Amino acid sequence: MGQRIDVNHLNVYYGDFLAVEDVNIHIQANKVTAFIGPSGCGKSTVLRTLDRMHEITPGAHVTGEVLLEGRNLYGDDVDPVAVRRDVGMVFQRPNPFPTMSIRENVLAGVRLNNKKISKSDADDLVEWALRGANLWNEVKDRLDKPGIGLSGGQQQRLCIARAVAVHPQVLLMDEPCSALDPISTLAVEDLINELKRDYTIVIVTHNMQQAARVSDYTAFFNLKEIGKPGHLVEMDETKVIFENPKDTETERYISGRFG
Repeated sequence: MGQRIDVNHLNVYYGDFLAVEDVNIHIQANKVTAFIGPSGCGKSTVLRTLDRMHEITPGAHVTGEVLLEGRNLYGDDVDPVAVRRDVGMVFQRPNPFPTMSIRENVLAGVRLNNKKISKSDADDLVEWALRGANLWNEVKDRLDKPGIGLSGGQQQRLCIARAVAVHPQVLLMDEPCSALDPISTLAVEDLINELKRDYTIVIVTHNMQQAARVSDYTAFFNLKEIGKPGHLVEMDETKVIFENPKDTETERYISGRFG
């Protein structure tokens, strides 16, 4: 089952630059939460703090806390690698490992975690993850072929299979459809709908219709001006944000008057 995430007074810095200021969000378990807002408002930055991925950027650090079922992911005793086991990430551009077969791509995260796994368990896991990513029937006869040989939409579903194979609690998706054609986009959106039964999902999207279609909750981020930190304007059920937002900034963005 998915787990809930509570973000309390989160500030994200790159060196001395405050990129995102004082974010407080409660992300419900087994729901899809969309982060929307104009470019540069911090939505992808906040997403990356949820699995400590932003730390890959030199000088990046946070204050405040991110709690996964009450456990602070930034606690002194917490290993960032362990965090990324519980919280999986799917990126904007499909990124299967180019030298690996479809099968080895699915197993990459499991092997990275030094899990010893028998061949039959590995076979079962590969099938389970590819079925979960709605890809099994398309690739079951060519599991030993390179993952890079698949179409863009198939590659993105392969990356989703790779993410779910380590049994995370949460799946983060950073604009997972922006590089895909409309048919592949719908396939991934249908998949997101199915996956929320088992995972908590947070998706960053520039596509407002997509946020309206796939998410249960929507958080709108903005920035006062270029060079100022991004901030959370409001968060609510998606229907409320799109039909009756409290804040005029949100209303202007949703209706296409800026951004």
